[in-house]
Amino acid sequence: MMNFLPWFIALVVIIAFLSFCSFFNLVLWIRAFISGAHVSIAELISMTVKKLDARSIVNNYIKARKAGVDITIAQIENHMQAHGNIELVINALIAAQSANLNELDLKTAIAVDLSGRDINDAVKHRIMPQIIQINNITAMAKNGIEVSVSVKVTVRVNLKRIIGGALEETIIARISEGVMTIIGNANSHNEILEAPNTITKTIMANKDLAADTAFDVLSLDIVDMKVGRNIGAELEIDKAEAVKYISQADAEKRRAEAVAAEQEMRALTQEMRARVVAAESEVPKALAGALKYGNINVKEYMQMENMQSDTLMRKALSGNANADMLTPSLNPPKKKTKLQ
Repeated sequence: MMNFLPWFIALVVIIAFLSFCSFFNLVLWIRAFISGAHVSIAELISMTVKKLDARSIVNNYIKARKAGVDITIAQIENHMQAHGNIELVINALIAAQSANLNELDLKTAIAVDLSGRDINDAVKHRIMPQIIQINNITAMAKNGIEVSVSVKVTVRVNLKRIIGGALEETIIARISEGVMTIIGNANSHNEILEAPNTITKTIMANKDLAADTAFDVLSLDIVDMKVGRNIGAELEIDKAEAVKYISQADAEKRRAEAVAAEQEMRALTQEMRARVVAAESEVPKALAGALKYGNINVKEYMQMENMQSDTLMRKALSGNANADMLTPSLNPPKKKTKLQ
């Protein structure tokens, strides 16, 4: 039994040592010491107590120190506690330092990362300009012809304005507005087709093009230009159609008024005819009264009848008689009107 006691004590010591090293992250301390990025035991204990990822902190600190980035353990811890991506920040600082981009410092990189933007991507597009394609910017010249233009915009991130600066959407909107304004001010679409560089020169001359944005506009190039519809002619056609419909409505109104007037005249004719019939019905009564009271005698009545018959006969022989003229004298003929 005594022979196993030294081995047991040695095993307990080894386990205790490994536990001590694990708790106090001595492996990370040794790695940092060998890499020339000193990290104290107290800082390692503090990371453990704060429940921070000590391995990530030490590895990023070692990488930053080796690249010459001036950063402290406390700054890394603070950024991680603010839920920032310290790895992206350090990678961006290393890339900026390699490209001699002195305008990016640690404070700016941390602020950009905490704002939600990809600071690494911003540095990348500062080193390598970004191309934005804007397709089919369409406007109408003064002669009514539609022109569609597609452009490519080369921009570079401005790290000094990246905090609070507008993104690509603002650049796209301003360039689209400028293209549409130039096309709209042209007297003819041929002016645009003959000198497309007028668009690029005018827009690039605007000093406020990139104001309050996170970019510098380097160039503007036209990649495509198309002639579209004849909007002016279409508007004239629509106007002519509208005039036609208005004229048709007026004609229909006049026709309806004429029909109404015709119906009114027919009603008036019927009314007058009724009055004539009523008056004709009084003639026999008047003759009977005249005979009764002696205002006319039978001989005079017969002479009147003979005279009427003779008149009708003469007209009939001349071919101008109407069939209604041959009716008896007590029932005067009814004259037909044009509306019958």
